[in-house]
Amino acid sequence: MTTLIIARHGNTFNPTDIVTYVGARTDIPLSASGQAQARALGDHLRQQGLIPDTIFTSTLKRTRETAALAFPDIVATPLPVFNEIDYGPDENKTREDIIVRIGKKALQEWEDHNVVPPGWQIDTNTIIGNWKNFATQNIRNKKFVLVVTSNGIARFAPHITGDYESFRRSFNPKLATGAYGILVPDGDQWHVRDWNKRP
Repeated sequence: MTTLIIARHGNTFNPTDIVTYVGARTDIPLSASGQAQARALGDHLRQQGLIPDTIFTSTLKRTRETAALAFPDIVATPLPVFNEIDYGPDENKTREDIIVRIGKKALQEWEDHNVVPPGWQIDTNTIIGNWKNFATQNIRNKKFVLVVTSNGIARFAPHITGDYESFRRSFNPKLATGAYGILVPDGDQWHVRDWNKRP
């Protein structure tokens, strides 16, 4: 049985930085705290016996660094399908600036229900399709598979269960930095065993 572990990369901002929405067009490294989160993620997963047979990341530095620090002895495979979403005109803007442009309700609808705000370059059907294809094609005959990606992509992974609304009733779709979720199959059906679990 394959266990699919989906982790969000570590922090990319230092305490004195202005935090912005960093999407697919901004390739920045982990901050010092993000590096610590990555190491903690690896230590925690090893303690749980969740040592991946294989690791996939996005092509962005923050996910590749997270994987390398968590499991330095495993070479990860970067896949563009796991790159962060494109925030369009709100790329590198603060939460406050984004609320000025689209309103607080629109941003909350994204955070709670994945409703794409106007101007963001997100094809949710493609993202969901990518997860479903990955779950059926890329992880056969593996015991533990780790995917390190970003929140905008990870939040759609539970669609592979075929019952996203049940997932939503139990969990908030957002993954915190350095946190992870676990999905396991039962026959042809996937189930979310845990979500937003932080070391």
